[in-house]
Amino acid sequence: MTVEADLHTLLNGLAAGGAYPDVADEGAVTPYIVYQEITGTSIQYLERALPSKKNGRYQVAVWADTRKDAAAIALQIENAMLLTTLFQVELIGGRTADRDAVTKLRGSRQDFSIWSNR
Repeated sequence: MTVEADLHTLLNGLAAGGAYPDVADEGAVTPYIVYQEITGTSIQYLERALPSKKNGRYQVAVWADTRKDAAAIALQIENAMLLTTLFQVELIGGRTADRDAVTKLRGSRQDFSIWSNR
């Protein structure tokens, strides 16, 4: 499996509306989770060998009708990420609260550094 497939499997059951890569589908049921690879650390060897691992920095956000629901699911996301054996995770900072002015949804997002098989 790819890291993206593993991440989707890990996150999809944590919110009633499921998990989506990049952006939620139009009309998605709340609460839902959105995840996106935003950068990473490149690995290159001088002897031109291919690395067996890769790194990606992923931002994971939850969107819900209330701050309480968003915060509760964000904690579940953090716990699931730290406890998974699918890949190696390092937290990059704490959670950030958010609010979408158009949908009026409450959000929480956090960044994770993920090391996985290439």
